Amino acid sequence: MQCRVCDSNNLEIAVDLGSQPWCNHFLKPEEIGQEPFYPLRVLYCHNCGTVQLDYTVKKEIMFGDHTYLSGVTRSLSEHFRNVAEEVDSRFFQDTQNKSVLDIGSNDGTQLKHFQTLGYDVLGVESSKTTAKIANAAGVPTLNDFFNLEVVQRLNRKFHVINAAGVFFHLEELHSVTEGIREALRDDGVFVVQFLYMKRIVENLAFDQIYHEHLLYYNLNTIEVLLNRHGLSMFDADISPIHGGSIIGFVTHKGKKAASDRLQFLRQLEVKEKSNELSTYLEFAQRIEQMKCGNLTYLAQAKQQGKKIFGFGAPVKGNTMLNYFGVGTNYIDCLVEKNELRRGLYSPGMHIPIVIEQELEALPDIYYVLAWNFKKEILSNNQHLIDQGIEFYFPVNPKEA
Repeated sequence: MQCRVCDSNNLEIAVDLGSQPWCNHFLKPEEIGQEPFYPLRVLYCHNCGTVQLDYTVKKEIMFGDHTYLSGVTRSLSEHFRNVAEEVDSRFFQDTQNKSVLDIGSNDGTQLKHFQTLGYDVLGVESSKTTAKIANAAGVPTLNDFFNLEVVQRLNRKFHVINAAGVFFHLEELHSVTEGIREALRDDGVFVVQFLYMKRIVENLAFDQIYHEHLLYYNLNTIEVLLNRHGLSMFDADISPIHGGSIIGFVTHKGKKAASDRLQFLRQLEVKEKSNELSTYLEFAQRIEQMKCGNLTYLAQAKQQGKKIFGFGAPVKGNTMLNYFGVGTNYIDCLVEKNELRRGLYSPGMHIPIVIEQELEALPDIYYVLAWNFKKEILSNNQHLIDQGIEFYFPVNPKEA
């Protein structure tokens, strides 16, 4: 295999999470036991330091249609509003006829906030269901896989290009990055929002490793990719969203100097050896210890006769459940808000999903798989905590 970023052949396995199903393939009852399994291994590139999966589940399988909706979670929508307002106030507040392109625009949640600020918006979304929802909500959305060919068809340039939680998904990585360079105005800003691998390691959030996430970036490694395509990051900040994400501001190479905070974050990666193999090998050992600790906790709770429900059915939760081997032997059901997951089962472990409003009884323990929205979950469920229901967070993210 060649490195997805720099084409080097000098790669080494750093983390092996075994054979797992594609974790966004929530199952209908008749599909249980029929789901395919794929290797889930993280490789380290000795040339550029990028960590990445060695196996690609085809994008048409993973992104042609799925049940994830950005708008379900209030704190994510609030985060997107903040991003839109920051981009506008910093770069384009007095600009006429301003425009934004969102790659992997999902149900249009991010673009709605740009619409409020007066932008002409366009989303490109590969999932049929979510693109349809966005268009119905008045957010113009092209149902397609974004790449250079799509940009050439559109034949227009944008003030802002946004990619939130999508840049690590890309099978056509170089075509997409070249497409961004081509579609970005000379004075434009590309806003790239991605899970920060440094923070994933610190949080021990290994569940954020799954087949949709082909690459895991630090600042050092994403800049290798951007520079290769004539783009350059000039500023970045860490947001607490999803346990720690980078909001990176990018433009054409040579246009803007790196900010002080970007340079500080780069230096921190060097100081803390964030892009070295030894860090990832230690990460793998800590994942094993975490597995033992969680299985001990769950087994003791069951021995005490406690009823355990999963809180949320996020895609990443399936990495954890499958790697730990946690199914209905420990957890009765997964409680969800997202109506698109009604009546479905988790891939691999086959835990039934129940919509929150339809619960007939409450558990003694909520095993929180949607841990990245910890603050919102605890705030919304204080009444249950007051009743004595325990909320157990297998991952406890540090604040950004």
